[in-house]
Amino acid sequence: MKKTAIVGSNCVSCGNCVNACPIGAVYIHKGITAVVTDKCIGCGKCEKACPAGIIEIVKREDMAI
Repeated sequence: MKKTAIVGSNCVSCGNCVNACPIGAVYIHKGITAVVTDKCIGCGKCEKACPAGIIEIVKREDMAI
């Protein structure tokens, strides 16, 4: 089952998740943190690195489109 990360709206763009992602799926653009879901492997490293606890790893089919 494929998983991906989602970033909550309260993100402060500290960059910890960007640095933790082993494949570069997390990035910050114009102050907004985002995840390339097709690239994300769902490893959870970004979730663990987030000091605010707002990143969540979810099953891709559970994502709202």
